Amino acid sequence: MKTILCFGDSNTWGADPAGGPRFDAQTRWASVLRNELGAGYWVVEEGCNGRTTVWDDPIEGDKNGVAYLPACLVSHHPLDLVVIALGTNDLKQRFGVSPEDVARGAGVLAERVQKSGMGPGGSAPKVLLLAPPPFAPMAGTPFEERFAGGEAKSQRLGECFAREARERGCAFLDLGQVIVSSPKDGIHWEPEEHRKLGRAMALTVRALLA
Repeated sequence: MKTILCFGDSNTWGADPAGGPRFDAQTRWASVLRNELGAGYWVVEEGCNGRTTVWDDPIEGDKNGVAYLPACLVSHHPLDLVVIALGTNDLKQRFGVSPEDVARGAGVLAERVQKSGMGPGGSAPKVLLLAPPPFAPMAGTPFEERFAGGEAKSQRLGECFAREARERGCAFLDLGQVIVSSPKDGIHWEPEEHRKLGRAMALTVRALLA
């Protein structure tokens, strides 16, 4: 059995861009991935609303991904692959960080996984770094003020994450080449985008764990 940990934010949790209830297990991309992979694979959905890569949130609190990651790895080991799907929340105005620093934050998480020994037999799990897709236009959305300035920064996440993945020696997928963010709130994904991502991820994961 191959075990894959999907470590992400509200888009991994399954937040509805229309503000409705959490998407069900047949819709969320990590669940779609599990169904597409089938027998021989187990996918752990580890999504948390507001989770950042490495930043402490002075308002929401307890959202720092790198602080939670070590215990999460221990809870679910042995892990064959860790998918890091973070970066969107780093673009909140209150953090004031650049696209380069968002990618570096994701790279810190990748390094922690690579040095964790939480793979089979004490090995290092493989890491797949996902670059968030660019924001949809934010004007008039509920998150316009909270993510002020983030729309332009989000356009550069793909190139910055790709460079970080090369430097860390981990696999990479630019979600901007696969899905789009919803115009309803600018940052979350519609059900069909979750399904598209789950199917695309299945191809990538099979290749990585072959």
